[in-house]
Order: sequence, then structure tokens, then C-alpha cells
Amino acid sequence: MNAQLHELGRNEDQTIIIGAGLAGLSCAFELVDQGKSVLILEAAPYVGGRTGNWNERGMEVESGFHKFIGYYKELPKLLERAGIDLDEMLVWETTMQVRHPDAEEYGEFGLDIIHAPLKTLSGMLGNNDFITPGDKASLVPFLAAGFKDCVSRPEELDEISLLDFANQHGVNEQALQRIVEPLSSGIFFMPLEQYSAYAFFGLFLPGIPRIHKMRIGAFTGGMTDVMCSPLAAAIEQKGGRIRTNAPVTRLLYGMDGLEGVEMEDGELIPATRVVVAANIRRSQQLLEEHFSEHEWFQPFLSLDAMPHVTVQFESELPLLPEDRTTFGPGTDIGSFGEQSRTTFRGRPGRASIILVNPDELIDLSDEEIWNRTQKGLIDIGLAEGVSSVTDYRIVRGNENFYRIAPGNERKRPEQVTPIRGLYLAGDYTKQPMFTTMEGAVLSGQKAAAGILDEST
Repeated sequence: MNAQLHELGRNEDQTIIIGAGLAGLSCAFELVDQGKSVLILEAAPYVGGRTGNWNERGMEVESGFHKFIGYYKELPKLLERAGIDLDEMLVWETTMQVRHPDAEEYGEFGLDIIHAPLKTLSGMLGNNDFITPGDKASLVPFLAAGFKDCVSRPEELDEISLLDFANQHGVNEQALQRIVEPLSSGIFFMPLEQYSAYAFFGLFLPGIPRIHKMRIGAFTGGMTDVMCSPLAAAIEQKGGRIRTNAPVTRLLYGMDGLEGVEMEDGELIPATRVVVAANIRRSQQLLEEHFSEHEWFQPFLSLDAMPHVTVQFESELPLLPEDRTTFGPGTDIGSFGEQSRTTFRGRPGRASIILVNPDELIDLSDEEIWNRTQKGLIDIGLAEGVSSVTDYRIVRGNENFYRIAPGNERKRPEQVTPIRGLYLAGDYTKQPMFTTMEGAVLSGQKAAAGILDEST
């Protein structure tokens, strides 16, 4: 194998990046910006990975219901450097809605303290028919203790579930169901008892000093179309190369470290550096052949992935009167939104829904998942929109997300490995923004920084 590589001739300056999601693209951008030779290999026919969109049997779908969080820092800076106009890519939402099947009224909460201060203030002080002042007050010691522990004892906070932590700090049941559950299960789609308290508080902690940036953006098109393809084009303009429909099957490892990769068709591509930026399960599979006995890799190889299930449908009527983020606690509906005026324009109605309890749902038939989705929407008062549905798709998988369960934080690896020429990038690697777009970008930047440090 090594002799074959030498016959091909090694490009000493080449870095291969496996995966063209945000982690791989951000890593590539930083490297080509410094004049480095980069080849990205992506198994799918499109770039974007978990932030992608494609045509699924005649319907435009996305990998999941994604929103852009206003307090992200590195992702917007990266996109601006790539020449992508955020004002063209996003529509900022001023409110979010929470619908619970047992509530007579839905809760409406302001999101933008700068651009919609009255809505934000009224959301905090109002909504008393949805959540009582006493229930709101029960959240105060819970939030104060959680953010404090997130800074002072993160390892211990990661050992307890969010549900147990909330119970320890006296959160009322209604506050738990109508506020904590939407802000946790509605984002990461795991039940509270399976969710690390550290992951919950750690996600929101970076937003505290940037409270003025706390808002949500809807994409004005599919994420591949408006974000990832333009970013890929900027990488190519700087000299980087990107191949889609190019699945990597093996890492080529020799006495001197990483030597390249083997493709599905048997092609051998030499390189002195390889960045594994595939999804968590594929990354583990690539690493297991050579490094399953290596002590450094063993925690990561034992890090669980978790499934995801998204329902996307078109309808004759909009599901909601405006496109904005909505939560459905107390049902299988985690978070969802009407998108006919933002991401999927030109359709009378178009919605994407993230379902909670994916472990329970992942092996059900499409029809069973759709029936449970319809019931959840009807339970939160959206029967009219459900009755006008014309077509739907179920988008599911079990390779894209690491499980943010108690005890898993210590299993996340650094981006620079002890193996010469081998780097990791992906939101499962060690960075403070967990399973988010910002986290993926941070991981790619950290991997690139390791490569640039090595070459100086």
C-alpha cells in the first residue's frame, strides 16, 4: 500500500479533509486563506453535511429544522470573510411561540432585546395564563445555580441529568414542561432525563455576555444553497479543491503517520495531513481500523451517537400565520416552523418538524411517524394545517449527532491527535458550543490552527 502511494508521488503540502460539512469547510477556508493546498472529499452529492438541503423524491428537503443563533461569533465572521451577506441569507425572527396541549393559551416570547424590546419584555413579564408568576420564579434558583456550576464545576454538572438538576433546585412542574423542556428537548430533541445539565447551561452560557445578540434567524433558502455552496465556492476561488460523490473508505497509515486515504473505488490519494471531518459515526469507523487499541482514541470511540427524526411537509395552507420557531412540549413535536415565506418560498404551505424521543421513533415506518406527528400537531391546536397536507417526507439518521447525555463530555476528543498528520473536526470534538453550527465551525478552526502551528 505504501509503495503504491510513493509511486503516485506524495504532495507534501496537501491536506485532505474528509467531509464538506461546516467543520470541514471552515477548516479548509482557514488553510487555503494561508496558501495551503487542500482537497475536500465529500461522500454526498452536495456540500453542507448536517447543514445541507437536497431533493428527496421530488420534494426539496433539509437535513433538519435549523436556525441561526444571533450570538454565534465565529460562523458569521467566517461567512462574511467568504463574501456571504448575512442580511441576504437570513430573516431575523422577533418572537417564538410555545404550544402545550394542556394550555388554554399559547406562550409568545420576544427574542430580540435590541430590535424588539417591548415584545421581549412583555414576554418575560406576561404570558401569565401560559405560565404563572410562581412558576417563573421557580426557575430563578435553577438558572442561577446552573450557570454558576457550568463555570465552576463543569465536570460534576455533566454527571447529572437536566431533569434531576431541575428537581434538585425546585423547578415547578409547569415551568419544567413549558419552559425548560422547549429550551432543551426542543433544541436537542432528547428527553430531559437523558440530557446533560452541563450541555443545557453550556449552550446558553456564551449568550449571556452577548444578550444583545440573542435572536434567531431563519434561512432564506436551503442551507446548501445559501450558505454552504457559497462558502465552498470561496474556498475554490482561493485554490482549494472539492470533490463530491467521493466516499473515503480507509485511512492510509504507515510508520511516519498518516499517508493519505483510500476511496470507495480503490483510488489512493496521498497526503501528509488528513482531517477527519465526517459525522461522528463515520469518523469512528474510519479511526477504528488503526487506532482502536490506542489509549487516546478509546474515549471517543465509545462516545455514543444518537438518532434524529425530522418530518417535512407541503400543504395547501400555511401551518402558522408567520414563519417563526415554535415548540410543542408535551407531544412528540420538539421544535418546528412554517417556512413557506422564508426557506421554501413559492409554496402555499411548507413546514419542518424535529421530533423528540428519536430512540423510540427511529425504527418506526414512515407512516407510523407521520401519524404520531399529525396527532402532536392536532393536540397543540393545528388541525387545520394538518388537514391540508399534500405530501410529506421523513428525514432520519443515526450518524450525525453525538449524544449529549450525562458523562459524555469527557469523551469528546481534541482536534489535534497524537498521530502525526491526523486531525479531527466536527462538533463532537472539544469546543464550547456543543452540537451547533457554531460548534462545527470552531472545531474546524481549531483543526486548521493545529495544522498551521505544525507547519511554522
